[in-house]
Amino acid sequence: MKKLKDNKIIALAGNPNVGKSTIFNALTGMHQHTGNWPGKTVSNASGFYKYNGSEYKIYDLPGVYSIYAQSEEEYVARDFICFNDKDVTIIVCDAMHLMRNLNLVLQICEITNNVVLCVNLLDEAKKNDVFIDLEKLSTLLNVSVVGTSARSKVGLDKLKKEVCKSVHIKKECYKIKYSKPIENAIKLIEEKLPQVENKRWIAISILRGDKTLLDKICENYNLDLNIKTVKTAINEAKQLISDNNILLEESIVKTINDKSSEISNKVTKTSNNNYNKRQDKIDNILTNKITGIPIMILLFFLIFWLTIVGSNYPSDFLHNLLFSFEEKIYNFLGILHVNYFFKEMLIHGVYRVLAWVVSVMLPPMAIFFPLFTILEDLGYLPRIAFNLDGLFKKCATCGKQALTMAMGFGCNAVGVSGCRIIDSPRERIIAILTNSFIPCNGRFPTLIAISTMFLIGFNGHMKSILSVIILLIVIGIGIFMTFLVSKILSKTILKGLPSSFVLELPPYRSPQIGKIIVRSIFDRTLFVLGRAIKVAIPAGAVIWLFANIQIGDSSILSILSNMLDPIGNIMGLDGVIMLAFILSFPANEILIPLVIMGYMSNSNLVDVSSLYELKQIFINNGWTLTTAVCFMIFSLIHWPCSTTCLTIKKETNSLKWTVLSIVIPAICGFIICVFVNALFRLLG
Repeated sequence: MKKLKDNKIIALAGNPNVGKSTIFNALTGMHQHTGNWPGKTVSNASGFYKYNGSEYKIYDLPGVYSIYAQSEEEYVARDFICFNDKDVTIIVCDAMHLMRNLNLVLQICEITNNVVLCVNLLDEAKKNDVFIDLEKLSTLLNVSVVGTSARSKVGLDKLKKEVCKSVHIKKECYKIKYSKPIENAIKLIEEKLPQVENKRWIAISILRGDKTLLDKICENYNLDLNIKTVKTAINEAKQLISDNNILLEESIVKTINDKSSEISNKVTKTSNNNYNKRQDKIDNILTNKITGIPIMILLFFLIFWLTIVGSNYPSDFLHNLLFSFEEKIYNFLGILHVNYFFKEMLIHGVYRVLAWVVSVMLPPMAIFFPLFTILEDLGYLPRIAFNLDGLFKKCATCGKQALTMAMGFGCNAVGVSGCRIIDSPRERIIAILTNSFIPCNGRFPTLIAISTMFLIGFNGHMKSILSVIILLIVIGIGIFMTFLVSKILSKTILKGLPSSFVLELPPYRSPQIGKIIVRSIFDRTLFVLGRAIKVAIPAGAVIWLFANIQIGDSSILSILSNMLDPIGNIMGLDGVIMLAFILSFPANEILIPLVIMGYMSNSNLVDVSSLYELKQIFINNGWTLTTAVCFMIFSLIHWPCSTTCLTIKKETNSLKWTVLSIVIPAICGFIICVFVNALFRLLG
């Protein structure tokens, strides 16, 4: 085991949803996305901070409930805690749920003596009349204990101070004592182990028999458990446990739980024994079988309605502003004597696509992401997973997939990365393959625009409400396809039974509006917009070139569109639309600009200042209600964007699953569009 660098190495550990990432951000000045649901951190984030002339490298580990891991993120945290050469482990606890958190504290104290216990969320505990005797807790565990309220940065200086002390002054942490037969069995194994660190913990791990952990122990401590003396001691120890009729795992877990409860009761005082009743009353409504899902639909209706209504005026403003610069930039390029061909491509190809993407995408994202982040901070997203767990179990998958679906509303690539919180590899692959059925933020403007033009019209105060209703129906179709395809995969290439779903419902917390706005704008809105702009620049140039380079009497665009016409016609679309879908593979946000340019009569992207003008362009090129409906369906259900595909390749490390993630939704979208087109024709 080698130290990573000359820096002091700090591990930041704890249960899910205790504020580790908030503490990490406050210490390092980084801005890792934090959210009020379990499993948010799914890999090791690292950063630096300086204190008293020394530099500390701190690792934010995924939240775990036990060292004896069952999921991917738990393996990541366990291996770092157990086997990396670190100077100090900071264990973060929630002051409101100290007893539950102490379970992990006692396990880590068995492994290392370099521990600082951080009791976080003291402000929340105070509001609920819960008080922790930190000094007594420190005495009982024989570790440094610091109280913090990380969101308001209270106690962080003291935390740095105690970490600095613990680097140089090591304490013998409290070691839990088990029943006499178990202690005798531990001693038998300890005596025969070679001279290594953590003999007691290794002996306990051998008795518990976690194969993946034992393999890691043997690898990192260079142990051979098959040596005759060691093997004999292990057999004698197991026989001793058997002779005393002890159920080892249950006995160890019960001892740890009892000790956690005992310590918590000694240090916790409250004048309000009913502080959880309000949350329970709210959960009885939000997670109720009858009211849970309708409330969820109403909340999303409100978010989408605010997004649609709120984005109309800023979109118009940005459109007028950006296109007002077009002629000025064109003339400026003329002054610079830029070649006419390149000038046309840059302005009527690249710039117009950029102006469209920014004016259409930025306002709804700037509204949607903060509203969605409020749901995260409130702690509502895990309740969605709880409500949908039964439906996912019927599909032989896991309710945690509801969380990854929710992440997909912002960006499918983020949803795919979030699938790491799903324990079962089989269920994780299913969640990854079906995440693109959920419309990401790049597809919302397209769905809203088409539904407004062809399904609602332009008059009446009910327009925005009808837009939201149609959008919810479309999203409902995507969710239905998620369940359907998950079920099919579970019965075919990914057969298996649903795993048990254990997800902690975090406490409700007041969202920090200022931080939400900053985080959602910089971490999400500008990130997604930046990605779209990077893609729009070359895409605008390529489509303009396709439209302006002639082969014979036809442009490349016309030739390719004509080739795709037969497939498009079967689906209720046309070749231009099919080509636009293919060319928008880098980013869904540029789909409509590509369709417009495909229909252009003057080889330039038309400046469309209203949905009415856009509708006239589509109608003049043969669009009907059938075309609009099939366009919306295929926009919802087709291959994921390039960023999502690259993320799938990275997460699965498999070309097979990446290809299937493209093929499955494409086939589903094709079949549904063919059916809908045939149905419309049948109905006349």
